[in-house]
Parts: sequence; C-alpha cells; structure tokens
Amino acid sequence: MTTLSATTDVPAAAPAMTKAPTLSRGTLAFARREFRDALASKWFLLYTVAFAVLAVGVSFLTLSGVGSHGFAGFGRTAAGLLNLIMLVVPLMALTAGAGSIAGERERGTLLYLLAQPVARTQVLLGKYLGLAAALVCSLCIGFGVSAGVLAWRAGGVGTGSFVLLVGCTVLLALGMLSIGVLISVVSRRSAVATGFALFVWLTLVFVSDLGLMASSLIFKLRVQEIFGLAIVNPLQSFKMAVIVNLNASLDVLGPVGAYASHTMGDALAWILIAVMVAWIVLPLGLAMLLFARSRSV
Repeated sequence: MTTLSATTDVPAAAPAMTKAPTLSRGTLAFARREFRDALASKWFLLYTVAFAVLAVGVSFLTLSGVGSHGFAGFGRTAAGLLNLIMLVVPLMALTAGAGSIAGERERGTLLYLLAQPVARTQVLLGKYLGLAAALVCSLCIGFGVSAGVLAWRAGGVGTGSFVLLVGCTVLLALGMLSIGVLISVVSRRSAVATGFALFVWLTLVFVSDLGLMASSLIFKLRVQEIFGLAIVNPLQSFKMAVIVNLNASLDVLGPVGAYASHTMGDALAWILIAVMVAWIVLPLGLAMLLFARSRSV
C-alpha cells in the first residue's frame, strides 16, 4: 500500500562499518509511513465517514421512540451497534490488510522495500502496525461522533457498556486485519487478495450461522460441540463477549448461550477475549513466518 523514502523513514544502504537499524527502529519507521499513507488514502476516508454515519444513525434510532433516559442511552446504543459492527468492521479490516503486501508486490515496490537494510519481518510488522493504528483511528472517530450524539441526547448513562464495546471492536478489527495480512502474503495480486478477503468476510458473516445450524441438524451435534464450533468464529466470539460485558444473559442465543453461561460462569468473558486475541496473534504470526521464509518477492 505504500512506498518508503530512503531519506526519511528507512536509512539508506549503510557502509560496511555502519550498524544496521535495530528491529524496533526499522519496524517503527515502516509503521509511521504506513500510517501516514493510510490516513491520506481514499479507503480511510470512505470507511471513516461510512462508519461514523451508520453509528450516528443507529444512535438516533435507539434513542427515538423510547426516551433518552435510563438504558436508552449508551447501553442501548451499544446493543444496537452490535450487528452493525459485525458487518462493517470485518470488511474494513480484511480489505485493508489484503492490499498491504499484495499491493506492494503488484506495483513492484516490494522489491525496493526488501532491498533496504531491514528484515522481512520488520517490513510486515511495520505495515501491520501502521494499518492497525489507522484502523483504530477510523473506528474511534466513528465511535466518538456517536458518543457525542449520545452525550448530548442522553447524558452519561451506560458509558461503561459503550467503552467495553469499543474495546471489543478494536480486538475484532485487529484480528480481521491479521487475517487480511495473511491473505495478502500468500497472494500474488491485489485483486486476488481482495477477492479472497471478501469471500472470507461473506463466510464469517453470512455462512457461519447457517452452516452451524445445518451442521447441528445433520450431524446431531451436542450443545457442547456447537458452542466449540461457535467460538472458533471470531465474529461469534465478539458477539458473545459484548453480550456478556453488557451484563445481559446469553440465554438470548438459545441453548448454546445458556450452556455457556451456566457452565463457565464468570470465566466465559475471559475465554472469549482470549479467543479474540488468538485471532490477532496466530494469523499474524503465520504471515510473518511465511513472509520471512519466502524466497520470492
């Protein structure tokens, strides 16, 4: 998605006696440039405006017709934003990550980046951190505008639930970004990476629920097995984590939710958060391993 200036961000090829840049310095240099380029890109503006408009729209809908007091404030809006986030945020993160390495490879700039006195892991990790920072900024702007509307109309009721929603959304976005970067590493062209990212998004958002229901009927799965398959999906883990943090009962999700809440109790929230963190670490770690071992550009 970006090119580096040899005079500003990454040191030029050093003489034999000059020490190569450290891992942290090289990574931060790539991250800063990727962050600046992402802020100036059209996708950042489009995603930020779209998410902010949709978040404000949901905020007004949750406040209209039910008054502006009590649970109709931040807490109700957090519940209303849940489905919107599950649709929009994965799409934002997957497509942003899918164009990172594949885009550089297709434009021919990846060869220049790897010719710098830096390791492949520095390039990949720096690009991930820069995109992650830009993505978090985009989400915070949308949430911030929505919070401003809610504070104006409903005061500060339920702010804790809203903050927890923002935190869980950031974890979801970082996990989806890791998957997008992994897709980008194994793809030769940006269009292929974007297409595969869209397929993953459709699978996670639309097919997973229907597939889980069909599998439970066909294979007569037990409730424990259905729960295990459900939390493998990062979107389902996100949904259950938000519901638990909203102090709501998972019974609304049916027998699976009832089983999870009654069996695991207070540990359920930590288990769900751990699953979301795993979706950040594992795809990114695999992407770094594949990219470091790759012999081709």
